[in-house]
Amino acid sequence: MTTQSTPEGPEQDARRRRAGIVAFVVGTVVSLAFFAFFPGLPHVIDWGAILVSLSVGALARWAYRAWARKSRLPSR
Repeated sequence: MTTQSTPEGPEQDARRRRAGIVAFVVGTVVSLAFFAFFPGLPHVIDWGAILVSLSVGALARWAYRAWARKSRLPSR
Protein backbone atom coordinates (compact mmCIF):
# COMPACT_ATOMS: atom_id res chain seq x y z
CA MET A 1 0.00 0.00 0.00
CA THR A 2 1.41 3.36 -0.96
CA THR A 3 0.93 6.53 1.00
CA GLN A 4 -0.10 9.74 -0.66
CA SER A 5 2.36 12.56 -0.31
CA THR A 6 1.16 16.08 0.27
CA PRO A 7 2.37 18.94 -1.90
CA GLU A 8 4.72 20.08 0.89
CA GLY A 9 6.84 16.95 0.57
CA PRO A 10 7.96 14.00 2.65
CA GLU A 11 9.71 16.07 5.34
CA GLN A 12 6.44 17.85 6.15
CA ASP A 13 4.66 14.47 6.25
CA ALA A 14 7.28 13.14 8.67
CA ARG A 15 6.94 16.20 10.90
CA ARG A 16 3.16 15.86 10.94
CA ARG A 17 3.43 12.15 11.77
CA ARG A 18 5.84 12.83 14.66
CA ALA A 19 3.55 15.53 16.02
CA GLY A 20 0.59 13.12 15.87
CA ILE A 21 2.57 10.51 17.81
CA VAL A 22 3.55 13.11 20.41
CA ALA A 23 -0.10 14.20 20.76
CA PHE A 24 -1.12 10.55 21.32
CA VAL A 25 1.57 9.95 23.94
CA VAL A 26 0.84 13.21 25.79
CA GLY A 27 -2.90 12.48 25.85
CA THR A 28 -2.30 8.95 27.14
CA VAL A 29 0.18 9.98 29.83
CA VAL A 30 -1.96 12.88 31.07
CA SER A 31 -5.00 10.61 31.28
CA LEU A 32 -3.07 7.92 33.17
CA ALA A 33 -1.70 10.56 35.54
CA PHE A 34 -5.25 11.76 36.15
CA PHE A 35 -6.37 8.25 37.12
CA ALA A 36 -3.28 7.73 39.28
CA PHE A 37 -3.18 11.00 41.21
CA PHE A 38 -6.62 12.68 41.18
CA PRO A 39 -7.99 12.92 44.73
CA GLY A 40 -11.07 10.88 45.42
CA LEU A 41 -10.35 8.18 42.86
CA PRO A 42 -8.91 4.86 43.89
CA HIS A 43 -5.23 5.07 43.06
CA VAL A 44 -5.26 1.91 41.01
CA ILE A 45 -4.56 1.68 37.33
CA ASP A 46 -6.82 -1.08 36.03
CA TRP A 47 -7.71 -2.20 32.50
CA GLY A 48 -10.53 0.31 32.33
CA ALA A 49 -8.18 3.19 33.07
CA ILE A 50 -5.71 1.91 30.49
CA LEU A 51 -8.37 1.61 27.79
CA VAL A 52 -9.77 5.06 28.59
CA SER A 53 -6.26 6.51 28.50
CA LEU A 54 -5.58 4.97 25.11
CA SER A 55 -8.89 6.36 23.87
CA VAL A 56 -8.00 9.82 25.17
CA GLY A 57 -4.64 9.54 23.41
CA ALA A 58 -6.37 8.62 20.15
CA LEU A 59 -8.78 11.53 20.61
CA ALA A 60 -5.85 13.91 21.21
CA ARG A 61 -4.15 12.67 18.02
CA TRP A 62 -7.37 13.09 16.03
CA ALA A 63 -7.88 16.61 17.44
CA TYR A 64 -4.32 17.60 16.54
CA ARG A 65 -4.66 16.26 13.00
CA ALA A 66 -7.98 18.08 12.52
CA TRP A 67 -6.47 21.32 13.83
CA ALA A 68 -3.37 20.96 11.65
CA ARG A 69 -5.45 20.20 8.57
CA LYS A 70 -7.70 23.19 9.22
CA SER A 71 -4.79 25.57 9.78
CA ARG A 72 -3.09 24.27 6.63
CA LEU A 73 -6.04 24.99 4.30
CA PRO A 74 -5.80 28.23 2.34
CA SER A 75 -8.22 31.01 3.23
CA ARG A 76 -10.98 31.75 0.77
